[in-house]
Amino acid sequence: MPIALLPDRTVVAVSGSDALPFLQGILTCNVETLPEGEARLGALLTPQGKIQFDFLVSRSDDGFRLDVAAERVADLVKRLGLYRLRAKVTVAADPTLGVATAWDGAETAAETVRVRDGRLPALGERLYFAEGAFSADATEDAYHAHRIGLGVPEGGRDFAFGDAFPHEALMDQLGGVDFKKGCYVGQEVVSRMQHRGTARTRILPIVYRDGPAPEPGTEVIAGARSLGVTGSAAGDRGLATIRLDRLGDALAIGEPVRAGGTIAAVAKPEFARFAFPTDTAVAG
Repeated sequence: MPIALLPDRTVVAVSGSDALPFLQGILTCNVETLPEGEARLGALLTPQGKIQFDFLVSRSDDGFRLDVAAERVADLVKRLGLYRLRAKVTVAADPTLGVATAWDGAETAAETVRVRDGRLPALGERLYFAEGAFSADATEDAYHAHRIGLGVPEGGRDFAFGDAFPHEALMDQLGGVDFKKGCYVGQEVVSRMQHRGTARTRILPIVYRDGPAPEPGTEVIAGARSLGVTGSAAGDRGLATIRLDRLGDALAIGEPVRAGGTIAAVAKPEFARFAFPTDTAVAG
């Protein structure tokens, strides 16, 4: 029943009477339908539809929490301020809160705010607590190994901000995009990609068979074809951004997939609903 502190995450508080319509009008996820006790994946996009920030959104007593990468907090607060205009909203980092995660039914202190991770049930819960008043029995690396094993990407680790579309980062598969809500920043591009089925690139699980995991950003190849690049890894498992059409071509002729000289197997996440080349679970 592991609990891991996530010191690389920080809470940004969005409060005020206009907090809900403010976020609903700019984020990819549906904030109006967000239930109490859930942390829902969401993102703020560029006008061109690429991910500027990804985070987990949950309700608080006076608004919403955005659980975001600590190194992105200042930029996120600044960017949200640009959209605020005359809305009655306050946006600020909350340095008094720490962030942790628990999975497999771990128990925590009663005063800890627990919300289920809306991306996948197997990810368990996100925990928010008074900084310095919490202990854990698992490492941050253990959490990322669990996340990677499930095939769940994270911005800054598995894709570069400003470079990936939500479909590529599997946000459409993990509840991070609502295709029925009204307009938001970058919505037109994302909707077009959804309705035309033009997402050729996806972040996929990858298993390294005969050597260590290469550094993030290592090219993944099959023969002379460039399939994509690697992301984060834990042991012999990792994530990689892969062109599905090129992977299909490699599968069709039995060409091995390699990353940094290591033979690799590319898989479809168990939760994914998109078409995988030849509907084969493993390639390589």
